[in-house]
Amino acid sequence: MAGEQGQRDEQDAPVRRSDARRNRERILEVALEELTRDAEAPLSTIARKAGVGQATFYRNFPNRDALVLEIYRNGIQQLAEAAPELLATLPPHRALREWMDGLARFAMAKAGLGEALRKATCRPGGPAKPAHDPVVEALDLMLRANQDAGTIRPELTSDDLMLAIAGLWQIDPTGDWQPRTTRLLDLVMDGLRTRPTDGAH
Repeated sequence: MAGEQGQRDEQDAPVRRSDARRNRERILEVALEELTRDAEAPLSTIARKAGVGQATFYRNFPNRDALVLEIYRNGIQQLAEAAPELLATLPPHRALREWMDGLARFAMAKAGLGEALRKATCRPGGPAKPAHDPVVEALDLMLRANQDAGTIRPELTSDDLMLAIAGLWQIDPTGDWQPRTTRLLDLVMDGLRTRPTDGAH
């Protein structure tokens, strides 16, 4: 009997892990929306709208600071992971443009979470905001792939591009931000492309 129970538990483990992962992703999705609207949104409201119980919620996120920082860290991780995935399926210039759309969404989320992030990281002895290093590394990967393909100017660096798109952080995330970010990023892409004098094919 004990052996049968152990076997069933082992068989059910992947299902439980999948359910737990979906619960966590759903909490992060709802929390981003709610905290962007109100930095003091009750955690109980987030749990209810995410469709999870209080125990499940607090098992994943023991307090508000942990939740806010995980939303931010998750955005950084998604950007980092997207770069090689996009390059594996799209031509370099299209991969870069799609990745920049993801960066714009991250910028809007960061701006919307601004007050909640400040509250989470400015408390004495509180946690530090996650570093942007994975995003910069992903951008470097994108730039190298495009420069190797001859699709963007060879002298450009990730610092250059981050300065060029700094306007993203000035756009109001509560307004009609998508058309504005699209225009800005299309303009940036035009500036990145190689010209005949650069020796492009």
